[in-house]
Parts: sequence; C-alpha cells; structure tokens
Amino acid sequence: MGGSSDSGRGSLGDISDLERRAREELDKGARRNTFLSFDFDDINEVNLLRGQAKNEKSDIEFIDRSVKDEINSERAEYIKQKITERIRQCSQTVVYISDKTPSSSWVKWEVEKSLELGKNVIAVHKGDSKPTKVPSCINDNNIKIVPWNKLSDHI
Repeated sequence: MGGSSDSGRGSLGDISDLERRAREELDKGARRNTFLSFDFDDINEVNLLRGQAKNEKSDIEFIDRSVKDEINSERAEYIKQKITERIRQCSQTVVYISDKTPSSSWVKWEVEKSLELGKNVIAVHKGDSKPTKVPSCINDNNIKIVPWNKLSDHI
C-alpha cells in the first residue's frame, strides 16, 4: 500500500516550539486565569472588581478562579488543598488589599503559596492612595502595589 511509518510526525516540526507559539497566541489579549486573594471583610469591594472583569467595557480582564463559597473552615488542610488547586489553575494572583488585609492569615498563606508555585502576584487597592497598613507578605516579597484603576496595565 505504500505510505510511511512515521504517521506524519515529521511534518509537525518541533512540538515544544508549537506549544510556545500557542501559549504566546493565547496570551495576546486573552483573559488570564486569576486567583483573587482578599480578606473576607472586603467581599463587597472584591465583588465589584469581579463585576468589572466581566464587563466588556472595562479594561480589567481576567477569569476569576478564586474560591467564592466558604469551605468548611474547621478543616484548614482541606481548605488549603482546594485553594492550592485553584492557584495552580491560574497564571497570576491578584491580592486585594485594604487596612483589614494585614490581619488575614489566609491572605498571607495564599500569597506565599502563589509565589511557591511560581505565579505572578500583584496587589491592588481602591482609590489613589494605598492603604496605610500593607501586609508584610506584600512588602517582604517586593510585590507591586497598584491602584484598582491601573490594574489592567499590570495583568
């Protein structure tokens, strides 16, 4: 019958180069999977940020992969496992900071886990002035802090 035994593999070229080019194309103007880290007391502001990301007229574009429903808080290891899965699915973590954020042990853990997993982390705040109290995990890791209205320039 003829034909070759390589099943056409040689015609595709270098697979790693194809994967790299596909990733580059996907990154062009694509909404990026984003994990949102925040103190639960800031849920109303975070929901506004989520809403802006869904609005086609907004410059802020990302797909929110954070945990929206409370996970049984008595099971810390289970919660950490679920959050870790979500962070792994993302290319970046956006930390919403306010004066309440430094007291959140979960934000600190989420930032550290994101960095451990090699994720880009950026902190965002509402208004023109950053909060007077910034979590040490942000400062200690030299994480960029930007105002909400400039977030689209950095994600």
